[in-house]
Amino acid sequence: MFKRRKPAPLVSVVVPAYDVAAYLPACLDSLLAQNLPELEVVVVDDGATDDSGAIADAYAARDPRIRVVHIENGGLGAARNEGIQHARGRFLGFCDADDLMPPRALEQLVLCARDSDAPLVTGNVVRLEGDQRTRMRWMDRLHAERRTIAIDDLPELLGDVFAWNKLFRRDFWDDAGLGWPERLRYEDQPATTDAYLRAGRIGILPEVVYHWRVRDDGSSLTQQRATVADLTDRWTTKRMALASVEAYGAPGVTDVFRDRVLPGDMWQYFVHIPFCSDEWWELLVAGVRELWGAERSLTGSTLPPAHRLTGWLVEQDRRADAARVSSYARTLGAPLPRVTLDDGSVRVDVPGLDPATVAPEAMRPRDDES
Repeated sequence: MFKRRKPAPLVSVVVPAYDVAAYLPACLDSLLAQNLPELEVVVVDDGATDDSGAIADAYAARDPRIRVVHIENGGLGAARNEGIQHARGRFLGFCDADDLMPPRALEQLVLCARDSDAPLVTGNVVRLEGDQRTRMRWMDRLHAERRTIAIDDLPELLGDVFAWNKLFRRDFWDDAGLGWPERLRYEDQPATTDAYLRAGRIGILPEVVYHWRVRDDGSSLTQQRATVADLTDRWTTKRMALASVEAYGAPGVTDVFRDRVLPGDMWQYFVHIPFCSDEWWELLVAGVRELWGAERSLTGSTLPPAHRLTGWLVEQDRRADAARVSSYARTLGAPLPRVTLDDGSVRVDVPGLDPATVAPEAMRPRDDES
C-alpha cells in the first residue's frame, strides 16, 4: 500500500537556531499560535552548543507542524539556505529564534500577497526590549499605508532590509535565484535588495507582523560594530547591495539608495570613533571614501547634521575632529547647537572645531531640520 503524501503547507517559516535556548520556546510558541492552519516551521539547529536542538526536537515530537534539521555550524545565511531546501510551502518566511510573531502576522502577510498578486510582501516591525514594544518611526513611514508598488515608486523601501517581516512566494524565490550570503554578517541587505529589484510588484502592510528582540547581552551581531571583522563584512554587504542597485539601471533608485538607504546605519559606527583602533579607523575611512567620497559626499545624505559632519571629517581622515564631534553629540544628547552668521546663514557649532577648516556644506543644516 502506498503511503499518502501529506499536502504541501501554505507557508513555511525557516527558523535558524544557534545557542538561543533561552529564547527559542517563546519564538516557537508564537509561530504555533499563528492563525494559519496550513503552516510548516523548519527549525535549523545550526550546530548549537546549548539545548537549542533538544528544545526544537521536543517541540517537533508533539507538534507535526515543526520539522528540525541538525547541521554543523555554518552561520545564519547558511542555516537559512539549508532550511529553504527542506521547506515545502507555497510561501516562504523567516523568523530569528530570539524574536516573536504576533498571532495574525502570517495570515495578514498571506492575504496581502493574494490581494496584491505580489511575489514579495513586507509588514511593519516593532522593537522588543524586555517587555517594552517600541515603534520605529522610519518603518512606520515606509509602512504608512497598505499599497502595492514597484521599487521605483518607493526606492527608500530598500532600507527595510529585514528578512523576517516578509513573505516570499516560493516560485519567485527559486526563479529569481535568491539566497542568503554565507559566512557574512548583515546578509539580509544583499538578499532583500535583490528581491525588491526582481519582484516587480511588492505588497506593503501597515500592520505590525514582527517583534524584533533587541538583546543587551552583547551576543547580537548588531552590538559588535567596533570590531574590524564586523566593519569588513558591513562594507562587503553594502558593496553587494549597491552593485545590484546600479545594475538595475534606474538612476532615481540609485540616487535614493546612495543618499537615503546606504548611509542609514553609519551613525552606529561613528559613535565608536572615540575608542576605535587604528586598523578600524583606517578601514572606516577607506570604506566611506569608496562609497561616498568620490562622487557623493555624506554631506548630501539624509543623516542628521552631527553625523553628516562626522562623515565629512571621516572622508578627510581627520580622526581627532571626528572623535570630538562624535563625543560631543553623544554627551549632548540633543541636536547640535546652531549659530547664525552675519549673512543670515546657519551652521552647527561644536566646541573646539574650527569652522574655517570645514567645508560649509558639512556644517549647514537643511531647511527641514529643526
